[in-house]
Amino acid sequence: MNLVSRRSCAGQDLRHRTLDGHHFMFCDFRGADLRGASLRGAGFAGCDLRDGDLRDTDLSYARFGYVRTHDPQYGRTDVTGAHWEGATLRGVTAERVIGWPHAED
Repeated sequence: MNLVSRRSCAGQDLRHRTLDGHHFMFCDFRGADLRGASLRGAGFAGCDLRDGDLRDTDLSYARFGYVRTHDPQYGRTDVTGAHWEGATLRGVTAERVIGWPHAED
């Protein structure tokens, strides 16, 4: 397990990085560019993802616990099997997202 704790990745260019299975605790991803990154099975606990660019990111089977995010652009993000526990998702646009749960009417 690759544990990353209390690290600031704010505004960083993390495009097309492979971070599968990494576990991020209390990390700052505000404004980070994660387009095309692979985060399969990654864990995010207490992280700040506000204004992070997650378009075309593979978040399949990722776990989100008590993260903060606001108006992210998910694009063609794969969230198949992702677990969102206590996540605050405000203003999320989830068009063209694979595996996103649809509200039942």
